[in-house]
Amino acid sequence: MSNQAVRVRFAPSPTGPLHIGGVRTALFNYLFARKNKGTFILRIEDTDQTRYVQGAEQYIIDSLDWCGIRIDEGITADGPHSPYRQSERKELYRKYAEILADKGFAYLAFDTPEELNRLRKNAESRKGAFTYNAFVRKKLKNSLTLNKENVKRNVEAGVPYVIRYRMPEDHWVEFQDTVRGDVEVNTRTLDDKILLKADGMPTYHLANVVDDHLMKISHVIRGEEWLPSTPLHILLYEAFGWQDSMPAFAHMPLTLKPDGQGKLSKRDGDRLGFPVFPLEWIQPDTGEKSSGYRESGYFPEAFINILALLGWNPGTEQEIFTMDELIQAFSLDRIVKAGSRFDPEKAKWFNHQYLVKKSGDELSAWFTGELEQRDLEFEMPYISKALDLVKERAFLLTELWDQSWFFFQSPVIYDEKVVRKVWKDDTHALLHDLHGSLGSVEPFTAGKIEPVVKNLAESRETGFGRLMNPLRLALVGSNIGPGLMDMMEVLGKEEVLQRIARALQLIK
Repeated sequence: MSNQAVRVRFAPSPTGPLHIGGVRTALFNYLFARKNKGTFILRIEDTDQTRYVQGAEQYIIDSLDWCGIRIDEGITADGPHSPYRQSERKELYRKYAEILADKGFAYLAFDTPEELNRLRKNAESRKGAFTYNAFVRKKLKNSLTLNKENVKRNVEAGVPYVIRYRMPEDHWVEFQDTVRGDVEVNTRTLDDKILLKADGMPTYHLANVVDDHLMKISHVIRGEEWLPSTPLHILLYEAFGWQDSMPAFAHMPLTLKPDGQGKLSKRDGDRLGFPVFPLEWIQPDTGEKSSGYRESGYFPEAFINILALLGWNPGTEQEIFTMDELIQAFSLDRIVKAGSRFDPEKAKWFNHQYLVKKSGDELSAWFTGELEQRDLEFEMPYISKALDLVKERAFLLTELWDQSWFFFQSPVIYDEKVVRKVWKDDTHALLHDLHGSLGSVEPFTAGKIEPVVKNLAESRETGFGRLMNPLRLALVGSNIGPGLMDMMEVLGKEEVLQRIARALQLIK
């Protein structure tokens, strides 16, 4: 393996939207490939046609693109090992399944689904479980128990059959996992997995081994849920005689729910109040919507940063990483074994770190969409100044409107609780005089406005807050917003004077 070029693959199934656990798998593969000047391959494993979901494949492509995970080879980039969609490689798998059967490593099984269901129910009635394994297969309808003439006759007659791997009865499979260390499994605990289904499509086990070999995959980096299948995959490599080019395995820990109780699933997102998908997903058959990180106001850089630290430890105190920094720091030996609990509040914190570093100009490009939805139109420099003042108060892009709406709409109502608290008997007179004083301020900047406000408060022998609080109420309609002087500068003299005048007219 040491002399082999690094080639890794992300091989999702288009059975629905790409979960954040899947994106993390893609990310770790991508970082490892880039760190080692290798190749990142996108392969679609659509062998289970019964679970295929329309639009899921494009969703996978769009998600990786939004995340900044660039594909070197695969369904969107082509390459020397095409096609990269397993449904288009169907005949290839049959050939390899038959090679295994001819060599005695696999066999044809003619058991009908009804017969197998009956065996399962019988086992359940005895409070047991039916397993098609080395001990049971001797009593069932397959090419190990039928004579060659019967097998040939069944095949020629078109009797449906599957090809199963012939698991050794008592054999230790030993392998080194980059994350888990030494792993040993006895084949007595394993069943005879189906390699080729009756419809001619391969199962994951056969297809992924054949494709990984033919595509010269050097490292298989995937979730720990595939660890129990690895002994079978190793046995398949050995059966084909490919053990010398077998990839290294690295099984990543599970992404856990916020409470740490179980794996974070596709159903947990909206139920728990945060997205579990990178992009919004609309279920084709029902129209049901599931929220996505993009639509919820997250930056792709922040989303990637969040996922990188789920199950990987950089070995330093650094938390904020650019993609280039992640590539330089990443290594498989720093992937942890224990499951990583997903913290939605920490995810917001990450996004906030990226948001505050964005310039007002960068945020304005996104924010114009918010304004268009409300039929509002403002010049970009104005939007930029407004967002620069409020971005510290937002964690998500979608929160920017709530933090800045008063820059784009005059208040039409005034918070009654705030009115009762700050509007005193002398407030009307104070604001009336301030309105007159502000009219002569030139230029209308925070530095020029502040002394005018202070001088008025001092001349009336009243506290600064006694004037500032109702002034904020007049401008915003409540007690929210950034620094008042800076806000007034951005609003401009004409707008400030109009809002004060309106408040004087409406608030009693």
